[in-house]
Amino acid sequence: MKTFFLSLLTLLGGFLPAQDANHFTVGTFNIRFNNPADGVNAWTHRKDLVKGLIRFHHWDLFGVQEALLDQIQDLEALGEYGRVGSGRDDGVEAGEFAALFYRKSRWELLDSGTFWLSPTPEIPTMGWDARCCKRICTWARFRDRTIGRQLVVFNAHFDHQGVTARLESARLMDQKARELAGDLPVILMGDFNDIPESPAIEILLKAGYRDSRAHSAQAPYGPEGTFNGFNWEAALDRRIDYIFLGSSLAVEKYGVLSDSYGRRYPSDHLPVQVLLHWKP
Repeated sequence: MKTFFLSLLTLLGGFLPAQDANHFTVGTFNIRFNNPADGVNAWTHRKDLVKGLIRFHHWDLFGVQEALLDQIQDLEALGEYGRVGSGRDDGVEAGEFAALFYRKSRWELLDSGTFWLSPTPEIPTMGWDARCCKRICTWARFRDRTIGRQLVVFNAHFDHQGVTARLESARLMDQKARELAGDLPVILMGDFNDIPESPAIEILLKAGYRDSRAHSAQAPYGPEGTFNGFNWEAALDRRIDYIFLGSSLAVEKYGVLSDSYGRRYPSDHLPVQVLLHWKP
């Protein structure tokens, strides 16, 4: 029986989460706000697909963008995750969240907070040339329960209209990462609403953050683009969602997950997933 069980584990190895202390899986996912006008793509028709995707791919840490309070509560119903983050409109529960979720059995939450992507990041304000929305970043410092090491994670949603807003948001994110993380490893993730060649992304690269797609030990999996607009026939060539890394973390696998159900996507963005390991 033991031999049979070990053989079964070997057969299913590709579907089982990494169990060693050195590896963990991180995801970022713009889940599209709960808009009843989306019809067949409204949240009520998608929420179980989003929750199933997260659970199947066994994310240890993940950030979501555009989530309203009811969507946050639906994800909290997964049970195994803790959550940090505030609504962008009032810093409490109103408006969209850029929340961070963490597997409670793996991570101990040490500290967390929220800042706005604006010249006054401590209060809910709209930034620079943004035209319609307050934009937000959630951060958290965690201790890995398995080996005791710490890291700081940032999850942001940049403005989709303001060019200056995206530039200054990148600068502010770098500034806050240096202030809040110090020498600790850093993960910057989110919907940056800009393509890899843009000046805003260039700011982060020049600051020393590594694009996980470019630094994956294995060839990137899935399409390059992360925005689908709920269009099954979309070209999937526009990459605007990212996971950037600071020091002490290495990327073994990078993927854009094009999971779909009956020619429908769980969101108008595709999630980005990476398998990371601690460097010695």
